[in-house]
Formats: sequence, structure tokens, C-alpha cells
Amino acid sequence: MTGVTQLGYLGIGVRDVDEWERFATGILGLQANGRSSDGSLFLRMDEYHHRFVIQPNGNDDVAYIGWQATNEGSMQEIAERLNAAGVEVHQGTSSEAEARRVEGLITFPDPNGIPTEVYFGPPISFDDPFNSPRPISNFVTGEQGLGHAVLYVDDADQSVRFYRDLLGLRVSDYIRSMTFFHCNPRHHSLALMESKSAKRLNHFMLQVESINDVGATHDLCQDQGVPIVRGMGRHTNDHMVSFYLRTPSGFDVEYGWGAREVDDTTWQVVRHEKGSIWGHRPPAARPAHEPTAARS
Repeated sequence: MTGVTQLGYLGIGVRDVDEWERFATGILGLQANGRSSDGSLFLRMDEYHHRFVIQPNGNDDVAYIGWQATNEGSMQEIAERLNAAGVEVHQGTSSEAEARRVEGLITFPDPNGIPTEVYFGPPISFDDPFNSPRPISNFVTGEQGLGHAVLYVDDADQSVRFYRDLLGLRVSDYIRSMTFFHCNPRHHSLALMESKSAKRLNHFMLQVESINDVGATHDLCQDQGVPIVRGMGRHTNDHMVSFYLRTPSGFDVEYGWGAREVDDTTWQVVRHEKGSIWGHRPPAARPAHEPTAARS
């Protein structure tokens, strides 16, 4: 079955775009790439024009999710499958495609009302390499896409069927009630958890090429007073070494290194009872009266 090939971009609605630009460039190491006429901020992390669009709509939540298809034929095959399942699909106009910086796209809601897009033909600028404003190595992207997103959904079974049977993602594994999906070698581009939360985005993940970048960003968060909500740890399913920091919008970013990859010819789906092999603990509260350090 033809399916999407990567998590291509995320649109995020926020209250303060300027604050997000300072956070995304100064802490995460993303590169600002201009703004659109409505004030939305484009953020780069590789040779793509953008991987994030930060919109000034005040919602502090995901605004839309863009999934890449191989070509126009693959995109239209996905559109036909969605239509046959009763999902209302809108064929993107030329102005809508231009706004997304792609050749063509379709738009539709997922079962939770999240605006979802499948597109083809993103512009690639190998002649204008990504340049982080921080001294970090590159992000792991390419065929693996921007990283992953974890979403709160109303009905887990319904959402699993939608992403698996209509968009063509494949189940990687489970952690308790959470379902993890891949569409390329990245262990998961999407994870779903059932919740009554009014917000949809739990976190997105960025993967860097060096563990030193994870440690340096962890230190930077401490230095700059950015809340760390879960400390360093290693996950059971993708083996990512990472930590979680809080964004200005209240959801989290996982910042990590070293995830294992999926080979569909040998991969076996399993269920994990724990989320982490070690770590990923909330920061411990400091005692009211810390003992004075002994002098050497």
C-alpha cells in the first residue's frame, strides 16, 4: 500500500512568535528563515525551506501536520483511499501549495479534528546549507523527516486505524496504551495516546548527530532557566538518549541522540511495559536546607 514517507513539517499556533523565535534559535538550534505575510515564522533544520511554521494564532498547540508523499501519483492514491473511507479531502490550490512551499498538497482532518496535509515536491536547497545559530552538529533528518510528534487523541483505536490503514504508517511497537508508528527507518514518526486533554500536541522530538549536543543543550536550559520536565534517560523502544524541555507554549520538546532504526524485513512488533531503560525522571525537588559542600 502506498503511504506517506516522512513527517515533513509541523505548523504550530502560538501566542508569541517573537518568544518562540528566541527559544527555537537560541535553545533548540533551529534556523529562522523569514516570515510570511501573516507573521508566521519559518524554521529550518536541514536543506528544506522549513520544517516548522510558527503561527500567531494564540492556540499554543499544533495547527497542522504535513506528511510527505513520494510524488503526485502517490499523493492522489492516498486521497482516493481517504475519500473511499468517507474522509472529506480538499485538493490544495496553487496559492495554498505556494504558501506551504510545495508543488502540491491535499488537506483533510484526522479523526480528532487535527488539520492534516499530504504533499509532494518540497523545495530543497543544497546550495544553501542549514546553518544553526548555535554551535551544534546537524539534525538527523533526510528520509527520516523532521523527527516525531506525540499526539493526544480522543479514541485510540479509531486513530490507529486512520493512520495505519489510510495514511499507510506501520506500527513499530507499543508502550502500555501508546502506539508508535514508522514510515521510514526512523523508529517512530508518530505516537498516539488516548486522553481527554483539550490540547493535541504532547511533544515533538528533535534528534541531533552528537550526544555532546544533547548535553550542551541540557546545560544551556539550566543556564537560561528553561524548564527541564524530564531529565536525561534512554527509552526502551527506540533507545534514544534524550531529555525533555518545556516550550513557551506549554508542551514539550524531546531533544535526543542515538535512536535505533527500523528494518521492515526483520522488525518484530512488541509491547514494552516501561517507557525508559533508565532515567527520564522529573527533576528532584531541592531540600529546603542543602548541606554545605565539604572543602577539599
